[in-house]
Amino acid sequence: MPFPLYMLALAVFAMGTSEFMLAGLLPDIASDLGVTVGAAGVLTPAFAIGMVLGAPLMAALARHWPARSSLLGSVLVFSAAHAVGAVTSSFPVLCATRMVAALANAGFLAVALTTATTLVPADKKGRALAVLLSGTTVATIAGVPGGSVLGASLGWRATFWAVAALCLPAAVGILTGIPARRVPKSPADGPPLRAEFARLKSPRLLLVMLLGALVNAATFASFTFLAPVVTDTAGLGELWVSVVLVLFGAGSFVGVTVAGRLSDKRPGLVIAVGGPLLLIGWPALAVLAARPVALLALAFVQGALSFALGSTLIARVLYEAAGAPVMAGSYATAALNVGAAAGPLIAATTLGTTVGDLGPLWASGLLVATALLIAFPSRGVLTTARRSGEALQ
Repeated sequence: MPFPLYMLALAVFAMGTSEFMLAGLLPDIASDLGVTVGAAGVLTPAFAIGMVLGAPLMAALARHWPARSSLLGSVLVFSAAHAVGAVTSSFPVLCATRMVAALANAGFLAVALTTATTLVPADKKGRALAVLLSGTTVATIAGVPGGSVLGASLGWRATFWAVAALCLPAAVGILTGIPARRVPKSPADGPPLRAEFARLKSPRLLLVMLLGALVNAATFASFTFLAPVVTDTAGLGELWVSVVLVLFGAGSFVGVTVAGRLSDKRPGLVIAVGGPLLLIGWPALAVLAARPVALLALAFVQGALSFALGSTLIARVLYEAAGAPVMAGSYATAALNVGAAAGPLIAATTLGTTVGDLGPLWASGLLVATALLIAFPSRGVLTTARRSGEALQ
């Protein structure tokens, strides 16, 4: 894989750390800025919603810019937003910086998903996507726990400064490693914007976007609420929360790496094997959560299966949106973040029920079951790899 791809992954690592790190920082932020923890919690869904809305918007605005300029500008704006957030004493200003950061993140990821596939041969899109998304998985392994430790030691503002600083080497890598491509001078140089949006009428594209959103919703539904399962259901100390999250992140790294080697040529194998196992795994985790050994093992397994299946489906989005070279990445980004926003909201509705802290795990199982029920009648779309000359190529 080309070196510039790893620079894109470094930026994704910084952005993934920012997206997930607030879970451990909200009490300190609330106390410092004089708001309730519930009010501070608005920062998390606001970021995901900004990503959903920002992906197509930013991709459309930047469609006539060179990829290097778009990526570099997004990274620098993202870094600046965190620097402002680190020094502000106003909660509304902090909210505004999160929205700006979300837009920059959306713009970056939408362009990066497309750019990554141009850095490799046409039949290596899945592997390129795996490298790019490994930035997110490493963020859950190292970035989020590291941010929590840094926040506990030096305050939440130090974590914001660290994210801002992480963006700088990525910016240098983009500037030196991503080729400067010319801006299209006429509509003949590429499909018009309306033609790219018209790809959203494709049932095949909408199907894989929906399935990707459902699987990612299941992932975030449980990931967001793992802490009370660890401390209350399993009866482990608070330090074990970080251990479980790291295991989940390590599993996600393994899953996205293995799937990256299969999703181009054998996506059907990943989906046919990973889908049912993921469906079984969430209820199994709910039933066995009181047993620490089972909890630790299943956290790793579910992380691996979730990201293996999710990254394969997102790769299918890029293949199906091949007729929209600029907007394809934004469609994949939107699918990911619709799931990231919806999953925790769905899971939260289960916490007040009789299943209590285990509700999100059962909700994840239902979300995966829904995805598989939708996928089964159209399984030919998902299992076709590079055997035809259609949009999958």
